[in-house]
Amino acid sequence: MNQNTGIESHRSIRDRVYEITSDKWGGGPLGVAFDIAIVSLILLSILAVVLESVDSIGERYRVWFAAFEVFAVSVFTIEYLLRVWSCTADPRYAHPVRGRLRFMASPLAIIDLLAILPFYLPFVGVDLRSLRVFRLLRLLRLAKLGRYTRALGLIWRVMLRVRYELVSLAVVVVCFVLVASVLMYYAERSSGTEGFDDIPSSMLWTVTNLTPLSATSAKPLTVLGKLLSVCVAIVGVGIIALPTGIVGAGLVEELRAKRIQVQVCPHCSKPLGFVNRPADSPQSRSPEA
Repeated sequence: MNQNTGIESHRSIRDRVYEITSDKWGGGPLGVAFDIAIVSLILLSILAVVLESVDSIGERYRVWFAAFEVFAVSVFTIEYLLRVWSCTADPRYAHPVRGRLRFMASPLAIIDLLAILPFYLPFVGVDLRSLRVFRLLRLLRLAKLGRYTRALGLIWRVMLRVRYELVSLAVVVVCFVLVASVLMYYAERSSGTEGFDDIPSSMLWTVTNLTPLSATSAKPLTVLGKLLSVCVAIVGVGIIALPTGIVGAGLVEELRAKRIQVQVCPHCSKPLGFVNRPADSPQSRSPEA
């Protein structure tokens, strides 16, 4: 009897920790306070990284920056361990071993791990003086904000929704750049125009004229080259407009889909039926959640 009571108590604590630390609704005031504290610490840690790069500030307050880094990493480590421990409350990660491994392999969990990894690397013999790039992983803490910001989640879902259209557009753009670069190379090669010495140089010119970049000052001199330049400039307008239209259409579809949501049981998370609600209603969750 006491053993069963202990198991139930363990499960209730685990479920409560999951409600507080997860990005699902149900954490209550304590969950809101937890989110605010973590977001504030993320922003402060990023600010510390920025200020530490200023020599006059970094040298003068080196000890304070180091102490704050230890504090921030400690909190983020505890947060990560609590998420891994309590994730089995989610039916998707119910298995005590495979479920936790699956959770640890999720994108947000990987970001959480990489955000604290640079601090622990020296303890396993990794010299960060020769691998300074690992210290840049501290900036991944900024990506942790995606867990707490609905807008970033919405953008991510929109990009997933229109990913095939964007990939198709990217393939078309690459093919156009290659064809235009080859034509421009053969059009300007005979006149010896500077900047079109080879096809890669012509590709740089094509990409520069397709976008607002100004990486090259090469200008075509032949009639055919100038005609190609006009064509590239016209296509460049479409290349800027098409992704905007695709993403905009995906955003409209996503917002429309969010209005038809699934009403779920707050205790077992089983679907109870469909309901038409505003996208920001806290009483319902998207089927993708």
